[in-house]
Amino acid sequence: MKFFWKAFFASLAAILVATFLFIFLMAGLVSSLATLGEQSVTVKENSLLILKLDNRIVERKSNNPFEDLEIPGMEGATTIGLNQILNVIQKAKGDNNIKGIYLELSEISAGYATAEEIRNALIDFKSSGKFVYAYSDAISQKAYYLASVADSLMLNPVGMFDFRGLNAEHVFFKKALDKFGIEMQVVRGKDNKFKSAVEPYMYDKMSPANKEQTTLYLATIWNHLLKGISESRKIAVDALNEYANSVMTFQTAEAAQKAHFFDRLKYRDQVLTDLRSLAGLKVNAEIPIVTVAEYDKIPAEPKAKTLVRERIAVVYAEGEIDTGSSSSPHDINSKEVSQGIREARIDTTVKAIVLRVNSPGGSAFGSEVIWREVKLAQEVKPVIVSMGDYAASGGYYIAAPATYIMANPTTITGSIGVFGTIPNAGELLNNKIGITFDNVMTNEHSDMPSITRKMTPFEASLMQNYVENTYNIFLSHVAEGRNLTTTGVDSIGQGRVWSGVNAKGNQLVDGFGGIKEALKLAAEKAGIKEYRIKELPKQKDPFAELFKNFSVSMQNKIVESVMGTSYGYWKELSREANSRGIYTRMPFNVEIN
Repeated sequence: MKFFWKAFFASLAAILVATFLFIFLMAGLVSSLATLGEQSVTVKENSLLILKLDNRIVERKSNNPFEDLEIPGMEGATTIGLNQILNVIQKAKGDNNIKGIYLELSEISAGYATAEEIRNALIDFKSSGKFVYAYSDAISQKAYYLASVADSLMLNPVGMFDFRGLNAEHVFFKKALDKFGIEMQVVRGKDNKFKSAVEPYMYDKMSPANKEQTTLYLATIWNHLLKGISESRKIAVDALNEYANSVMTFQTAEAAQKAHFFDRLKYRDQVLTDLRSLAGLKVNAEIPIVTVAEYDKIPAEPKAKTLVRERIAVVYAEGEIDTGSSSSPHDINSKEVSQGIREARIDTTVKAIVLRVNSPGGSAFGSEVIWREVKLAQEVKPVIVSMGDYAASGGYYIAAPATYIMANPTTITGSIGVFGTIPNAGELLNNKIGITFDNVMTNEHSDMPSITRKMTPFEASLMQNYVENTYNIFLSHVAEGRNLTTTGVDSIGQGRVWSGVNAKGNQLVDGFGGIKEALKLAAEKAGIKEYRIKELPKQKDPFAELFKNFSVSMQNKIVESVMGTSYGYWKELSREANSRGIYTRMPFNVEIN
């Protein structure tokens, strides 16, 4: 009876908790529906567009209103689309009610290539004669690179300016796996010495080849950043390196201003006074501010009286490439992306395709599925690849057949290589936990692959041949798409990662630019001047997908909230634990800061 009441009250508590969560979610649903039904935002005269960029920046904002649902005690990063940011900057350029842009930056949750695209959009915005004003209490190197194009650049008198050079940090799990009794059995191409995605499970530090490639791409990215800052702030490149060596991060704001990194040191109230003056407002008047999310809701002024029939399809391929089972809006579901490309190919109103790739790779099979559709599309209409922060390994695989490949100088690309991993947890399970296995097989290798034992020499040889064959297919695809020999591709392949600058020199990339430049080139190749944008894959109905993906989203939010900055490491190990098949993937555990 005691057990009965214990179980009864436990069940009752569970029901109450579930009921509370249901009510909370329904309240969120009603709130989201109300938000969706709001009137369009009205921009007042003398308004400023404010860019904070403190949300995680993705290529395309999901239309799911519950993606950024905030639950008390479960904080996670909210998202904003790069397409939104670029759209509002372009729209503000021609809006007479927008007097200028106010940048309030600290950090940017995206790569340097994304920062580059926003930076270039701001440069274009300034061509209208409008101002860009930037202020920060504490600013990172990446955020400063973006903000350096501002007409006025201010720092708090006791603020922090991070400037010390770039650091690429690699995380290694080998010793931890050894302690747990787990052996990661790695199979990669014999010549793929640069394929460092598997090194965290093999070594406790970078291999000489990995250090060599990291040194090269890091140096080219740093030199590009210095060149941009030098041109904007009129500080010599040599002087910038000297300041980085002196670690400006831990020097005073006054020292940073004296070195001409900033125009003035001002408090926030002084900044607001400046903004009122620039916007033509009276002293102490309220400053009309419009955010990216608000301004994005306002439709752009139509360029023509009649509806333009011709379209350019922008197909987004962002995240890790999956075989087609991914439900995340920020992973590449190969079935959906390939279907989107196919739809753009068949649609006669679509005159060209821009494939926006921001991916470190993933499934070799998923990459092949998308590659096939890109190749077929390129045979009937121009296909321009626009590379974001990453377009490496599988990300490059799907780009190879395109008509033209465009990257940013700071894009991480290449990594033409293949690998497979099979964990052997036999020691952990058998000796440390005490779990043993026994089985009956009809054939000699019916249990392959097994995570409870080491591969036999025959199985290891079989896996090696499988990986080599996939690598040769990869080489042939790149050679065909880039009009190179397989030997030539192999010499710059072998899993090696390149910056956009190096990739252009190696003929892996045709030119530099962001998605704006890619669209312009696509229109030129298609011979059209006026066009509409068709974004693919089509986003699913948010309410139809809500309950389908809710449990996964909640799990990720809970884990991210609990683990904080360690969330990335958990994702890395979780990915390996659930890996299937052969992968074309660049190092996931590289963080440039």
